[in-house]
Order: sequence, then structure tokens, then C-alpha cells
Amino acid sequence: MPHLLHIDSSSLAEGSVSRDVAASFRAVWQEAEPNGRVTYRDLAAHPLPHIDHAGVTARTTPRELHTPRQREAMELQDLLIGELEAADAYLFSVPMYNWSVPSAFKAWVDQVLVAGRTASLTGDPLEGPLSGRPAIVIAPRGGSYAPGTPQYRNDFVVPFLEKLFAQTIGLDLRIITPELTLAAVNPAMHHLREPAETSLAHAHAAAEEHALSLAERLRGP
Repeated sequence: MPHLLHIDSSSLAEGSVSRDVAASFRAVWQEAEPNGRVTYRDLAAHPLPHIDHAGVTARTTPRELHTPRQREAMELQDLLIGELEAADAYLFSVPMYNWSVPSAFKAWVDQVLVAGRTASLTGDPLEGPLSGRPAIVIAPRGGSYAPGTPQYRNDFVVPFLEKLFAQTIGLDLRIITPELTLAAVNPAMHHLREPAETSLAHAHAAAEEHALSLAERLRGP
């Protein structure tokens, strides 16, 4: 049966655009794949520790020589990497916080990005252990960072996600970017509510479309 790894990183338990759009994806995917398995991790409700000295050095120290702290750090990395390895496809919700990804998501990245395990030793993403697996990322932003807008060059989320997932791990990546999400709560953006609603509707539709496409892809011929 197909296995989806779903990771949320929004700090908001309610009223989160990234969680809501991801939920649209999940609902359609699970309807199409009722026997599909989902591993879910909420990085805000259950934050991971930032990688420390023990976590870094454990990767280059033979396991039989690990200190107790290195063993503990390696157990966590093995657990998280095991979730990546076990999944056939991935769903990530990664909102923009201060022009970048949430720190909870970056903590997860630093725990799982390991050359030879989740990324290619040669640097060629096509040779990575997870290369070619499909991934959908929901990456909302409060304003607009589309080409031609004043904020275009201040988007450090999408370039980071492309570098991480597509160019390093080698995943078959699709990114959905609902824009102007703050228009609903920021009076100064009141005039942008209509395009914000349009962007959100398109995001939900894209998520549902990708969910159906993924279910068909994982089902095979």
C-alpha cells in the first residue's frame, strides 16, 4: 500500500493556511487511496531539538565508540531518517516566517539531511537514495513574492526548498504558494483580499489535483 509522510511546521494550531491546504490534499488523497498509510509529524506541537555537537559528531564516529549522548542523538536521527526512507511520497507544509522557513522545520532538516543516507555522496541528486520520489510542499506567504513584485528577491523559502528537496535530495518536487494570506487580518492589506481569496482557492484546487495525480502515480499501471 502507498505510504505518505506528512509534516506540518506552522506554529498555528488553528487558522493556518499551510495546514488547511495540506488538509485538502490529505482528504482527496485518502479518498483515492483508502488503504494508504500516513505517517504524520507536527513539528510545532512536538518540536525537535536543534542538532548539537553530539548529533554532528555521531555521524562521523563509529557507533561502537559513541558516547551516551551521541547514541541518543543518533537514535533520533535514525528515527527521522527512517520515516523518510519508509515513505513513497511526501507532503510538507512550510509557511514563510520572516522571509524564511520556520525554525522548527529547519531543525528537522538539520537532523535528516545526511550525505549517503538522504542525499547523494557525489552531489548528483539523481544518485541519491530517495531520488525521484514525489513531494508536495505547501508554502504560503503573507504578501506577494511573485516575479515583478517589490518583494520578489526577498523570498528565501522557495529557493531553499528547491535546493533542499530537488537539487540535493533529488525529489520530484511540486510547490504550491498561496499568497497574500495576511490580507484577511491586516487592515492595511484590505484592498488585497480579493486576490488573496483567489490565490487561496487556486492553492486548494492545486493541492487536490496533485493528490489525485499522486494517488494514480503510486497505484501504478
